[in-house]
This record gives sequence, structure tokens and C-alpha cells, in this order.
Amino acid sequence: MTQLFKMAFRDLGRNKRRSLLSALAVSVGMALLLLMAAIVDGEMRGALENTIRLESGHLQIRPLDYNENKTSLKWEDLIAAPREVIAQVKTIPQVTEATPRLFASGIVTRGENSSGVQIIGIDPASPANQIFRDGLLEGDFISAEDREGILIGKPLARKFNLKAGDQVNLLVNKSEGDVDEQLFTVRGIYTTNTVGYDERSVFMPLDKAQAFTGAGDHATIIFITLQDREQADTVAAALNSSTLQVVTWVKMNELIMQFEDFAGAYMVVLYIIVLGITATVVTNTLVMAVFERTREIGILSAIGMKAPRIMAQFLLEGALIATLGIVGGLIFGGALVWYFTVYGFFIGDMGMTGILMGDQIYAHLTVGDTINLAIAAYLITLVASLYPARIAARMEPVEALHG
Repeated sequence: MTQLFKMAFRDLGRNKRRSLLSALAVSVGMALLLLMAAIVDGEMRGALENTIRLESGHLQIRPLDYNENKTSLKWEDLIAAPREVIAQVKTIPQVTEATPRLFASGIVTRGENSSGVQIIGIDPASPANQIFRDGLLEGDFISAEDREGILIGKPLARKFNLKAGDQVNLLVNKSEGDVDEQLFTVRGIYTTNTVGYDERSVFMPLDKAQAFTGAGDHATIIFITLQDREQADTVAAALNSSTLQVVTWVKMNELIMQFEDFAGAYMVVLYIIVLGITATVVTNTLVMAVFERTREIGILSAIGMKAPRIMAQFLLEGALIATLGIVGGLIFGGALVWYFTVYGFFIGDMGMTGILMGDQIYAHLTVGDTINLAIAAYLITLVASLYPARIAARMEPVEALHG
């Protein structure tokens, strides 16, 4: 075996440029695989985290007849006395925060411009709303006692050319079915770096939202966060009620899960294409080596080297190319993944209905994906070496000597 390794090293060194280019092809292929896997995983991971932090939470308590596609302010479609429900929820050790939210459909108008928005009544002091406080770009955060202030997103502020302290009209559909309009002051402008969400979401204190919409002491949902999202089913079972429904983050984010499965299947196709191109380069290199060394193969056969040993020699050459290429790919691909993990890249408003994608994607690569892709690339390269190895092993000594 040692002798075969020496011969394989020597044969690859005969045409260093071609051998290095073949290894480089494997390296580039490996680096692309790592980068694609990291970007797709990072994109899905970021979308799920955004949706959990902004919309779904780990759990939601909802009315039994709750309809995600319709914003109803009828009292029978809301949760009565939400603070009493929250007091019970917070007795469960796994719960880190529970806070009420009231949703209403509204329209922001200023001058001749108008835009449909979702008005969200929140408890400003709740830690679950810290993401909006941390994203404050201008002005002040709203307070529970504020009756004239609202918080708007950066895209909406840009659309209406608003700054902190400016005033806008806000129209809302009330629980009685009529429409009310009031003048509000923009207390602050925030960003969550999720353009679609920031453009349509306007926040005000829960008490003001209840008074403005005529909802009384009611909330649309209770937004719950847990110590560990994997505890969602256990906590949901503990909160089971005959008058309210408890929904886990998995159920609320089924679209993201389905999209992730689809993206995974699509990426497999891309992986096959990249590995196929890499395998073609390696096969071409070794086939050229076989025809260049036809006479040498004939001499080796004539002095007694068996076909399996000749085949093993070319497979070893393929293995050496694969090893060098994969090591280079891990280094090069790892550097690319590190860069995009730290700095990400800007995609702007690429959100989809039901999926909250940030305007920046950060790569995320797991150890499992790295190992699986490295093994797949190595095996494909070895398989690509089989064809030229079999050509060499099947050569007749007499014909090879005259080649």
C-alpha cells in the first residue's frame, strides 16, 4: 500500500498544474456547498426567529373562534380580562413572559397620503416588547399612560416623511362596527430590520388601544415566551382550557416549516449539480492521465501488476485529489461562511406572506452539515475516479505497450 501511495504522489506530480486545478475544482465545489447550506439554514433560522419574536411567541392563548385572516373586535371574539389569565399563566415555571396584545385594522393618513396598517396595543413595560425598544431609532418609547402617542416603523416614517414629534391621523374600525379617527403624535420611530413588518405595524399602549377601538378590558391574544421553545407542548398541555385555545409556535409557523422542507429538497438538486461538475473535472483529469500513461500501464501489467492493483493506484490518485480539494474547500468555504455569519448580506424587502424575513441574512453552518457535505464530496470524487481506473485496469498489456 505504501508503494501505491508513493506511485500515486509521483504520478500526480508529473502534471502539477492539472492536478492542482482538479483539486481546486473540488475545493471550489466544497466551498460552494458549505456556503449554500449556511445561507439557506441561516435564512430559515432567521425567518423563524423573527416570526417567534415579533408575531407568534412560543405560545399564544387565543379565543376559541380566533381567525388569523380576520381582525375582529367583537367582544365574543376577544379574551376577556386578559390580566387575570396572564396571572395564571405566569405561575408555570417554564414561562418567562406573558403579555396581552390587541390587534385592530387601521389607516394612517397625512395630507393626501394614506396607508393601511395594523394597530397593536401592547404593554410597553413587558420584556416581550424589548425588541421594539432596542430598535428605537428616534424619539422615545411609548409609556402605559400615554394617550396621544404611537410608535411607527422606519419604512412607514420614510413613506410619510415623518419624524418624532410629528402628528398623523389614525382611523380604526371599532368593535361596534363604526369608524373612529383621532390625531396622534409620533413618539418614536423603530426598526426590527424586517421591512414588511415595520411598514404595517403601529404600536400604542394597550389601555389606549382598548379605549380607541371600544374593546373594553379585552385582548386579541396573550403572547407567551418560554425558557426553551421545546417546552411548548408541555406548557400548552398545562394551560389547556375549555374556553380558550393554546397554540404552539410549531403550529403557528407551519408555513415556514414547509418552506424549509421545500428549500432543503431544492438545495439537494443544487448540491448534485455542483458535485456533478466537480466529478466531471476529476474524471477528465484522470482519463487524460490514463491515456498519457498507456505504455507505462502496459509495462506494469507485463511485469506482473494485476488489474485490481492498477485500479487501486488510480483510485488512490482520485482520493489524494479529493483529500487536497476538500481540505482546501473547508478552509476557503469556512472563511466565506465566517464572513457572512458575522457581517451577513443585505437583501432588502424580500419578505413573503406568512414569513418574516429580515433585510439582512446571516449564514449559519452546523457541524452536522459540514461533515455530511465533506463526506458526500469525498465519495462523489472517488466515484468519479472509478471510470478512468477501470479503463486502466482493463487495458491489455500488448495493446498498451504499443499505445
